[in-house]
Amino acid sequence: MKVIIAGGGVGGLVTALMLHARGIDCEVFEQSDGIRELGVGINTLPHAIKELAELGLLERLDAVAIRTFELFYTNRLGQEIWREPRGLDAGYDVPQFSIHRGRLQGVIYQAVRARLGESRIHLGCRLASFTQDDSGVTAYFFDRAGSHRHTARGDVLIGADGIHSMVRDRLFPNEGAPNWNGLMLWRGAVDWPAFLTGRSMVVAGGLAAKLVVYPIAEGSRPDKKLTNWAVIGRVGDASTPVPHKQDWSRPGRFEDLMPHVRRFRIPFVDANALIEASNEFWEYPMCDRDPLPRWSHGRVTLLGDAAHPMYPVGSNGASQAILDARCLADCLKTAEHPAHALWLYEQTRLPTTADIVRSNRRGGPEGVIDAVEARAPDGFTNIDDVLSFEERKAIVRGYASKAGFAREQVNRAA
Repeated sequence: MKVIIAGGGVGGLVTALMLHARGIDCEVFEQSDGIRELGVGINTLPHAIKELAELGLLERLDAVAIRTFELFYTNRLGQEIWREPRGLDAGYDVPQFSIHRGRLQGVIYQAVRARLGESRIHLGCRLASFTQDDSGVTAYFFDRAGSHRHTARGDVLIGADGIHSMVRDRLFPNEGAPNWNGLMLWRGAVDWPAFLTGRSMVVAGGLAAKLVVYPIAEGSRPDKKLTNWAVIGRVGDASTPVPHKQDWSRPGRFEDLMPHVRRFRIPFVDANALIEASNEFWEYPMCDRDPLPRWSHGRVTLLGDAAHPMYPVGSNGASQAILDARCLADCLKTAEHPAHALWLYEQTRLPTTADIVRSNRRGGPEGVIDAVEARAPDGFTNIDDVLSFEERKAIVRGYASKAGFAREQVNRAA
């Protein structure tokens, strides 16, 4: 079997490693001219880390990431709503990692280079079209100037090419632009004094206005960490046209961001000083897409953000792409026909991820903050008088079960 992977992000590269581990030949085509360590911080949850550990990447990830120790949900004033240990400290068999997205991608990319070889990775190749017949699929790749670079023939084509997926667009040409809820996400990272345990993650405020802070790597001194921050603020509404694709991931401006930051008063992190110390940061419209009725069309399917782009709540985007990769590789290994393998993969993963997309629109586990702030917008004296422990637990732990990273789910799978 031969698999063509369009997209060299986390999902596409992990898929290549999963296929290689099962003896399935594949090639990766990435439209960028190089795999660079770009972006800011993300969290990778234990169910995804379990898969990367089975690929032999745990030691390398440990060298470039922070093992997340604890998570706090607070209101905008820093009053604690929920606290829980994470990863190994919560009893999982594997850690949760807070990591720079570019470093995560870099670890996976280097493993792909070493195991598959340079000849199986094609950079500067943008998928322009594809055709399929009874015996296979043919994909045509061009450079940014429009010159033909490569024609690939295989048994399966995987579209792992992100929220603006060309493969998805060809399969669903009338879908239109991503959905935007009027919220803007600003993200950056800066060398900053460690706070709390030095491995703590804080999420303050609800979906309408949120601050997230956590360390993602060691800093310039023992008492410092490379600290990731993210702020969500409303700049429009659902009727506002989504920004053009070219305006995604563009440099942010302090004059747009700081009015949203000043509403937060977190006692152990000076958010204003932290963000103002950042030399550069980026803004992204907070978008997703409606769940599709199907991903697989014959010998072509979708994976990761191309299949199920979701709001960045609950630390789930990259983790779900990794789970996609494992499931798809297993199906391709065991099914008698490629089209049947893609159908099995879709039947397993589509309902789960569609449920997560819809849950993230409601705030995911961070909806516990929304529930409290709706009842006590100016703070509280006793959290249990606002929302009981059992109600808070149902929101947070219910999401973990829905997304597949409840402790008993991960340890049982391991």
